[in-house]
Amino acid sequence: MSGGGVESVARAPGGVGGAANGQAGCGGQFQMPLHYPRYTRGDYETMPEWKIDCLLKQYGLPISGDVEQKRKFAMGAFLWLH
Repeated sequence: MSGGGVESVARAPGGVGGAANGQAGCGGQFQMPLHYPRYTRGDYETMPEWKIDCLLKQYGLPISGDVEQKRKFAMGAFLWLH
């Protein structure tokens, strides 16, 4: 660019990272949560699928498979053996 004019910058469509991009409910962008989840095995075994999806998405983990696969994955990722 020459002559000191104003250069335009392309932007993504409105609502990037928010509900407007079709990811309402549990956030649209990955941002590392401040705390490690403190759910028990029983909590994971009764947790509804939407909540497991949100938890996995919060930590940038895959959310594919059926609800039982997601439960097993979440328990493997977040439960520690004592």
